[in-house]
Amino acid sequence: MVFTSNAAIPGASKNNDTTVSYTSKVDEKMVKDAMQAFSSLSKAEKKARFGEVKSLVKNYRQQQNEDGTEVSTNTLLYAILAILLPPLAVGLHEGGINNRFWISVLLSLLFWLPGIIYALIVVLT
Repeated sequence: MVFTSNAAIPGASKNNDTTVSYTSKVDEKMVKDAMQAFSSLSKAEKKARFGEVKSLVKNYRQQQNEDGTEVSTNTLLYAILAILLPPLAVGLHEGGINNRFWISVLLSLLFWLPGIIYALIVVLT
């Protein structure tokens, strides 16, 4: 939602791109207090804090990669295999022969396209 005027909205500030950002006085006070506390730290303490922040950011990025936000190589290979040999892709993805594998075999034997679609659904979800 874009506002062209911020006269009727208290606590809103207008940016250059005509969008309005909302900031509360509590957030501003908390940021000011944090900046004052950080500026009062010694050089060694600041360096330690930066090290902590870097490690937290690194852990966050690793967790994002593990959560599947990026397409992994295994997923890409399973998708290619799902197009070529759907039951094999489902079996490898599921880690063995189970109900999903047999459904994929059945769909692939009846018609190839439903087997491919089902295998892609299993592999990509």
